[in-house]
Amino acid sequence: MNRSRSESREEQRPADSDGETQAESVPPRESPAAAAGGRRLALDVHGRLRAMILNGDLPPGSVLLQAEMARKLGVSRTPMREAFRLLQEEGLIDARPDQRARVRSVDPEDLDAVYGARIMLETLAVSMTAKSFTAEDIERMSEALKRMQGLTVDDQPDEWHAAHHEFHSIATRAVGPHLQRMLASLGEHSERYIRLAQLGAPASWGKAYAEHEALLEAMRLSDPAEAARVVARHLARTALSVLADIAPEYEPAATRTALGIAGNGQA
Repeated sequence: MNRSRSESREEQRPADSDGETQAESVPPRESPAAAAGGRRLALDVHGRLRAMILNGDLPPGSVLLQAEMARKLGVSRTPMREAFRLLQEEGLIDARPDQRARVRSVDPEDLDAVYGARIMLETLAVSMTAKSFTAEDIERMSEALKRMQGLTVDDQPDEWHAAHHEFHSIATRAVGPHLQRMLASLGEHSERYIRLAQLGAPASWGKAYAEHEALLEAMRLSDPAEAARVVARHLARTALSVLADIAPEYEPAATRTALGIAGNGQA
C-alpha cells in the first residue's frame, strides 16, 4: 500500500542538533539587507562560541543545545543554527541532525596532521621570504613581537593571538595567494592547539619567545636555511607539547617526519 505524500514529508523533516523535529514551514522571503544582517549576526554568534571553545569556557565534551545557547547569547535559533554549522565545518563541534551537539575532544591524529603540514609549508614560506626581507619587514615583525611580549595571554588572548598571527604572516609574506590561503587555514586550525599548549606548559613561554627572536634574527640576516630550521622546531615543539599532555602514548609520525625534513633532522 502506497503511503501518502504528507507521510513521506513527515519522515523527511530534519531534526536540529537538540534532537527536536523542525515544523514544516515555508520561510518568508528576506530582503537582501535583512539577509546580510542575518549573516552578520550568525558570524558574530559563531565568533563568540568559537572563542568560548578555544579559551576553555566550553571544554571538550561539553553538550551544546541550540535553544539554551540562543537564550544565553540573546539571539534567535536561526543565527545559532548557522553558527553551529560553521563550528562543525571547522571541526570544533560534532553536531548530527539526530543528536545533541558536543564540543569535540582533541584528536591526536588531527593535531599531528595539521602540524606536519604546517611545518612543511611554513618552512617553505619563510625560506622564500627570507631572501627578499626588507628593513620595513624587520620593523613590522619586531613591533609584532614587542606587542606579544607586552601582552598577558591569559588576560588579553585575542590581542596576543592577533599579534602572533601578524608576526608569522610577515615572515611568510613572499609566497603567492594560494599558499597564503593554505597557511591561513592551517594557522586557524592550529590555534586551538596553541592555546592548549599555553595552558598545559606555561613554563615554556621563555623558550617560545626565544624561538620567535631567533626567527626574527634569521630573517634579518636573510638566512633561509636557519629560518626554516627555527620555524620547524618552533612549530614541532608546540605540537609535541600538547601531545605529551593529552596523548603521551601517541606517536606523532607526521610532525617528526616533517621536522626531520624541514628542520635538518634536529629534534
